[in-house]
Amino acid sequence: MYIHPLNIWKNDSEIQDFLKKNAFATLISQANGRPWATHIPFILDQNADGNFVLHAHLAKANLQWKTLQENKEVLVVFQGPHAYISSSWYTHENVPTWNYLAVHVYGKIRIIEGEELIHHLKLLVDRYEAGRPNRVSVETMSETYVQNQIKALIGIEIQIEEVHASAKLSQNRDDQNYKNIISELEKSSIPLDQEVAEEMRKRREL
Repeated sequence: MYIHPLNIWKNDSEIQDFLKKNAFATLISQANGRPWATHIPFILDQNADGNFVLHAHLAKANLQWKTLQENKEVLVVFQGPHAYISSSWYTHENVPTWNYLAVHVYGKIRIIEGEELIHHLKLLVDRYEAGRPNRVSVETMSETYVQNQIKALIGIEIQIEEVHASAKLSQNRDDQNYKNIISELEKSSIPLDQEVAEEMRKRREL
């Protein structure tokens, strides 16, 4: 994706937290000569070598997995909060724009099965069941049920090779206009607007 030099996001720990918080992402690859996208939750993990990887699973009925070749490059798109920025908020004439956070992860894919797939499912369920009443886990499900469900799944692991991260948050504005944008976003009843305002506050002392 195009990233303006002012919006390049390089803080590794922040990006890792972002991937975990916005884990429902889009897997993009080529399938039968056309771009194909699948919307699925990913887990950011470390493999035995200590390298960061993403793992997820697809339905066997999904055409995409049948065209995923081992060690071929794929793209995973993570979308964070975004907000419309009105030009009426500036102290000068300007055009409207959009603020957002997004991360594109490129990596080589590997099919996982057996214990690796079970490990993925356990982490996934545990993460999203945490703090819920009457929480469930893979361990509390019957072995027969789990194995029957796994037959309908294909597990994937992506070895991360490149991360392109963009935090477009009005970095090109002076302090007064930056404050104005935050103030207007905080007045909004839209939750995403509030999140963008919070991200902007993190990035500049006002």
